[in-house]
Amino acid sequence: MESFAGRWPGTTRAGSMRRNPAAPWRHVDLLLLASVGLIALIGTLMVFSSTRGTGSAPTNTAILERHLAFVATGITVMALTTMADYRRFRDWAPLLYGAVCLLLLGVVSPFGTEVNGAQAWFQIGPVQVQPSEFSKIAVIIGLASLGAHFGSDIDLRRLAILLAVPGIPLALIMLQPDPGTAMVFVAITMGMLLVTGVRAKHIAGLTLVGLTAVVGLLSSGLLADYQKDRLTVFLNPAAGLQAEAYNLNQSKIAIGSGGVLGKGLFNGTQTQLDIVPEQHTDFIFTAVGEELGFLGAATLLVLFALVGWRIWRIAQLSRDQFGVLLCVGVLSMLAFQIFQNAGMTMGIMPITGIPLPFVSYGGSSTIALFAGLGLVQGVHMRRFT
Repeated sequence: MESFAGRWPGTTRAGSMRRNPAAPWRHVDLLLLASVGLIALIGTLMVFSSTRGTGSAPTNTAILERHLAFVATGITVMALTTMADYRRFRDWAPLLYGAVCLLLLGVVSPFGTEVNGAQAWFQIGPVQVQPSEFSKIAVIIGLASLGAHFGSDIDLRRLAILLAVPGIPLALIMLQPDPGTAMVFVAITMGMLLVTGVRAKHIAGLTLVGLTAVVGLLSSGLLADYQKDRLTVFLNPAAGLQAEAYNLNQSKIAIGSGGVLGKGLFNGTQTQLDIVPEQHTDFIFTAVGEELGFLGAATLLVLFALVGWRIWRIAQLSRDQFGVLLCVGVLSMLAFQIFQNAGMTMGIMPITGIPLPFVSYGGSSTIALFAGLGLVQGVHMRRFT
């Protein structure tokens, strides 16, 4: 029988069932942890700056307090996820996947709550829960489980099975409709498929199908007019799309006015006067650019790059394909959300409701992202077992 010590780093020698609870934490990736901690600190400052009010309005700390609660909950979830052997999630994949599909089905029913044109939330007392954020993690686990099972030989039949994993949640998310989150699912899927052995011609075919689907979506009646405008205004900001063009133009003004060093924390004109809409959520990168300047924004992006590098390195060190795919899935999710969120504030990507990881205000997103990091840390902790 395999000893308990062989399955948990830092345990006592074979024959002893006792272990030091603190021992496994010696194997945590400290650089990854520190980078995310600094990003979350910057995010907290930016959330406070963009919601604290002005001289003509009373200071409002309610959003800051909720944000801190979300971050604390996320850190707790990350710790619990790290402690659980990541290989157990392979066995739990069907249950987790089924649970999020049921939640996504429920949210488009009369039980769901509509916010900003998308029925994507459950209202539970004072708290809003967005199941699509947690479905990202479930899909990553599901794809990693199947990908590890299939190995490197992925034929068309196996590819179809793999695509069905994100396909069902993706369809339910488009019923909300939430094209931004749907884009994240596509990025996760493509990133993970690239390391599963899927042939290049199949990837090219999927890309062509995806582009065709985007064109069909924009010409269909599934999206509201304002959603179509948000997705296309970055191509032509002067096209007369008043509200959407206004948001983008004000975002560019805020970032550009920050210069190299920024206007200083709590001193940004666009930020403090609440000129840029949704600045503590979707457009929080504008607050970074205006108040912390080019150097502050660049520092934040460097921290994100460190996070990405460490996740990729952990994937390389993983002892099994399941761990590799988990890391690649989390990395794909983070990389796309960072590029999309920062890009839309500068007019190089379409405007969506995708939050900036660990920076934007949002409970479901923050907790789900920390859970994803917990999976990655779990892979790193158990790389020798």
